[in-house]
Amino acid sequence: MDIKNFREKIDIIDKQLVDLFKQRLSVCKEIGEYKAQNGMPLSDPVREREKLYEVSGLVEEDLQRYTSQLYSTIFDLSKAYQSRSLAASGALSEKIENAVSKTSKEFPERAMIACQGVEGAFSQIACERLFNLPGIMYFENFNAVFTAIEKGLCKYGVLPIENSTAGSVNQVYDLMMQHKFSIVRSIRIKVEHCLVAKKGTKLSDVKEIISHEQAINQSGEFIKSLGNVKVSVYENTAAAAKAVSGSDRSDIAAICSRRCAELYGLECLKENVQDSDNNYTRFICISRDLEIYPGADRTSIMAITSHTPGALCKLLARFYAFGVNLTKLESRPIPDRSFEFMFYFDIEKSVYSPDFVRMLSEIASLCDKFDYLGSYNEIL
Repeated sequence: MDIKNFREKIDIIDKQLVDLFKQRLSVCKEIGEYKAQNGMPLSDPVREREKLYEVSGLVEEDLQRYTSQLYSTIFDLSKAYQSRSLAASGALSEKIENAVSKTSKEFPERAMIACQGVEGAFSQIACERLFNLPGIMYFENFNAVFTAIEKGLCKYGVLPIENSTAGSVNQVYDLMMQHKFSIVRSIRIKVEHCLVAKKGTKLSDVKEIISHEQAINQSGEFIKSLGNVKVSVYENTAAAAKAVSGSDRSDIAAICSRRCAELYGLECLKENVQDSDNNYTRFICISRDLEIYPGADRTSIMAITSHTPGALCKLLARFYAFGVNLTKLESRPIPDRSFEFMFYFDIEKSVYSPDFVRMLSEIASLCDKFDYLGSYNEIL
């Protein structure tokens, strides 16, 4: 026999496998409909474990692990197919369709916005870029911004989520697990930091620098060049500038925007102190209710996978299967659960795509917990 004969044998076997696989999925669809009608969960870990034990016992020992892996994949595909079949009438599908139909066709120009910090903060700049006529309420911390949205004190909130140099704003990601909200838009703001101090202060006079942790991280090389200078973390760059303005010290400086220097009557000792000229911070705009505006081509979700080997790999494989570009993957530890994590994903896919809801349903079927955070577009 040559290679052609072997391949012909494989072709015959593959046809049999495909026919049987189609039959299996057909039965799985019926099971999914039955479970949905009777309020039963799609996933049944006990049944899966028993089935893996059974099928692995049908083969020789050296094939047991391969058989187990094959059937684990079949289980995942079966649950995904069940989710797809039920997606059209599912709660998530209805939620997204209602949001698309009821949301205004234009993003609002005027609204009351919650943001962390004081006047001059980069969050304020983001608010003014997102809205033509923003009414801004400042809050002491990020948690208060989320709370203001949940309680209806403000229609929208603006929060920094990541920086191109310093990375993710972990505190915001951690708070996402504690609050209910939807993302309605995002924006990237170019960040240019200045070292500012009271008028008459020289660079050589500076003994302490205060700023937000992110700004400090973004300006590490410059700070290092100053030698033995104390660095203190402040809750916000604008708050740091305001503190310098109100201080009676002439040896303290803040890292903040040029706007802050003008706002608080400070002198710029050094411009562009950030390590990279390509320094951007990404902000998200959140609301209490789900709003999906025209052009939404980015979606954010949070997911908790089962604490088993390969769980995240299976999830990522599903994105690949749908040809989705994954633009963000963040993991954060879950409080009170040792070595377990919440995963945050940003994906590029139009909410109007015919297989959008099917994709989310299949992903949700692989997760212990799944939260759809919204679909939106991003302003550059």
